[in-house]
Amino acid sequence: MMLEVDRAAKRRGGRLLWRDLSFSVARGEVLALTGPSGSGKSTLLDCIGLIDSLDSGAVRIDGTTAGRSHARARRLRRDHLGYLFQDFGLVPDMTVDANIDIGRPDRGRRGLRTRTAEALERVGLAGRGSDRAHDLSGGEQQRVALARLLVKQPDVILADEPTSALDDDNARMVLDTLADFASAGAAVLVATHDPSVVAWAASVLRLEPTGPR
Repeated sequence: MMLEVDRAAKRRGGRLLWRDLSFSVARGEVLALTGPSGSGKSTLLDCIGLIDSLDSGAVRIDGTTAGRSHARARRLRRDHLGYLFQDFGLVPDMTVDANIDIGRPDRGRRGLRTRTAEALERVGLAGRGSDRAHDLSGGEQQRVALARLLVKQPDVILADEPTSALDDDNARMVLDTLADFASAGAAVLVATHDPSVVAWAASVLRLEPTGPR
């Protein structure tokens, strides 16, 4: 399995979000993570993405766990993980090209401009590389975030409500591109409240608030 969560538990503000939570996402699979507000969907994505830590249990990416090693967590984020955030995750004052280059596993410049230009063309933003992110619409910013994933080609994609702020056309582009990543062998995990996104995903995991235990 590309992504495995094994007996995970997490508290937030003294409240137990979930415990003994286990699931996996294989290469080529899209799993929708759903549940009411307060069930810990975004927190779970942060733990899987090694931005936050579990209270107990383990996350394995391609069979490897970061454990307590910050260096190993950085390597796993750099080499395997890609993110698609509800707020797009761009640096507003940086150019489109510079935002796409953030987090690339290889920093070599050879061929980078070509790959960035190709990714922008694919998401309908050809020639916009020198624009500042803050000058783009919300839909255009999410397209830049998609282009960043296209350049990096991560093994695991974590998407947190990626369509919630978008119109129908941009939402469809996001889902089509995520499906393309899965077809190419990525494991895709999408946290969502949107019933249409849940229906689109191949598999669904529903979180329920656990309570104060």
